Amino acid sequence: MASIYEQVMGSEFKKLHPRIQQRFGFNSTDRISSIGHGIMDSVWFAKWAALPLYLGTTRNIMFPQGGERVPFTIENFAYKDRFGRETVTWNRKFKFPKAIRQFDATMIYSSERAAIVDYLGNKQHLAVDLDLSAGENGGIRIRSGEQRFYEGWLQFRFPRWFTGTAEVCEWYDDWEEQFKISVQIDNPLFGPVFRYKGSFDVYYLDLKINRIPLDARPLREENRE
Repeated sequence: MASIYEQVMGSEFKKLHPRIQQRFGFNSTDRISSIGHGIMDSVWFAKWAALPLYLGTTRNIMFPQGGERVPFTIENFAYKDRFGRETVTWNRKFKFPKAIRQFDATMIYSSERAAIVDYLGNKQHLAVDLDLSAGENGGIRIRSGEQRFYEGWLQFRFPRWFTGTAEVCEWYDDWEEQFKISVQIDNPLFGPVFRYKGSFDVYYLDLKINRIPLDARPLREENRE
């Protein structure tokens, strides 16, 4: 079975660097996970966005903190959620001198939308459509689209001016033998909101022996895509 990323990208998936194909190419039946450790050269946020970013920390969605040479981990576990959907975790931790900040998300393949939907945070209140493409350097480019909010009976689409557009570029550097990542989030009215860039190494965990950690999955799962 193809991974959720290969399902969306089709033949373009083969344009990715082999190490990127490996990192984005597994699914729940493979029983492995990708664990990354590295350093973010810089983490930055816009001071005007401090309040909404602070509110995001209550759900592990970004944070109002910046710095340089910040230790970083990322954990990608593939599993089927309680609705039977192929799911991949994106649980990131940034170790600042006085706090560890988390930025969690879970991605699913939506057959209804024929796209990947990214649920931000640990309670899946925010659903974001993603557009994926292959870069000239063999990296993967991920760009966010429409964003929706779900909470109980409440559901609505965010106006474009109210949201941030995220662009993620991840590639493999053959010379340094490391994965590289660059993340930029911008608001169409106010400009840059949040960004980080750096590098990391990856190892693969055999889930035939190990279990997915309890805290890797979101606290709540949302059926609406």
